Amino acid sequence: MDPELRAAIAGLPYVGLADPRAARAAMRELVAVLVEPAADGRVEVTGREVPGPPGAPPVPVRVYRPRRARRPAPVLVYFHGGGFVTGDLENEHRRCLDVAAEEGIAVVSAEYRLAPEHPFPAGFDDCYAVTCWTHRHAAEFGGDPARIAVGGGSAGGALAAGVALRARDEDGPPLAFQLLLYPVLDDRMDTPSMRAYTEPPLFNRTDVTHMWRHYLGGLAEAPPYAAPARAADLSGLPPAYVLAAEADPLRDEDLAYALRLIAAGVPTELRHVPGVYHGFDGVTSAEVARRALAEQRAVLRRALDSVVD
Repeated sequence: MDPELRAAIAGLPYVGLADPRAARAAMRELVAVLVEPAADGRVEVTGREVPGPPGAPPVPVRVYRPRRARRPAPVLVYFHGGGFVTGDLENEHRRCLDVAAEEGIAVVSAEYRLAPEHPFPAGFDDCYAVTCWTHRHAAEFGGDPARIAVGGGSAGGALAAGVALRARDEDGPPLAFQLLLYPVLDDRMDTPSMRAYTEPPLFNRTDVTHMWRHYLGGLAEAPPYAAPARAADLSGLPPAYVLAAEADPLRDEDLAYALRLIAAGVPTELRHVPGVYHGFDGVTSAEVARRALAEQRAVLRRALDSVVD
């Protein structure tokens, strides 16, 4: 394992997912350790609520508007991780701020409803509603509706991949890119990496089991929008970047999904990082994390700049 990451993990709170209340408290503690409150004069940050799915409450979002970006700016709709059970807008504040400040990309970060109180499809429907709102209203915050990407890490990666599938299936917002960071993709949990990583303090198979139990509620099998690996056809999806971490139970499902995207003709960049664990890029004291974050920003910029109206 990367020595800086190995040193860091000993001091990080463990977010086990068996008990949602305890998991949320641990996640808040983890975010307090890893994510320093930050502002950047290059970015205007605004909180608001946008319409949710029919019959559901509005969805809180945070809009990051680069002040000096070329107009209109490309847009990233971002979904935080947390096993579908934990997390909020604070989880990814630093990442979203840096994307806007360093790359001139507007960001809409969504605070979707969490399981088990709101099992699938509640949070997913919130994310799709935010994506549709972003496409309709991008011009209001200087965004370009023709250059919208979706992205997320872990559970947020599942939500981003599911939103891309639904947008394709329903002729929804014309997405330009999907940024999938160590995404949750397959509820079947039948891979070598899922069998290898079974113990804390790393994100592990037991956590994944609890995650799917909370998220799926009473469903016996996950539909493709919940577990995108179950989608029979991946053709026609937007170009993708898939990040896989070596010491991660999700590693093999991430690699398999990327290869399926490639086989389906979807332009896909696959990055497998050795010696790192799930969510490693949140540990910004480690050089490998800072390199990964810089690469993600550069990938977004290249992908969105290449879109021709």
